[in-house]
Amino acid sequence: MSARLNPGDTAPDFTLSDAQGRPVSLRELRGENVILYFYPRAATPGCTTQACDFRDNLASLSGAGYRVVGISPDAPAALAEFTADHDLGFPLLSDEDHSVAEAYGCLLYTSDAADDREV
Repeated sequence: MSARLNPGDTAPDFTLSDAQGRPVSLRELRGENVILYFYPRAATPGCTTQACDFRDNLASLSGAGYRVVGISPDAPAALAEFTADHDLGFPLLSDEDHSVAEAYGCLLYTSDAADDREV
């Protein structure tokens, strides 16, 4: 796992698929204020609360010049369902091999004991 990023560090580039399977690259967002958050699995209670909190505050965040992007190891189809179920107005990206989470020094744990691992 990489070291945790510090304020002012350049975020590692990545390209991941969004909920519709379209590629999204961090370089496309360079120069913008981006809130990039990681979560272990869509539709779990904690992750749903987190995503809905961003959704409920999206107008305020956007008004302050921020874009929100969520990243999880879920497949794009699961992200599409999660986005639709909770009317999320921001992109969710699929990091199925955990490579981006690792590059960012992010620890993710799932609630499924058979899939618990440090990422």
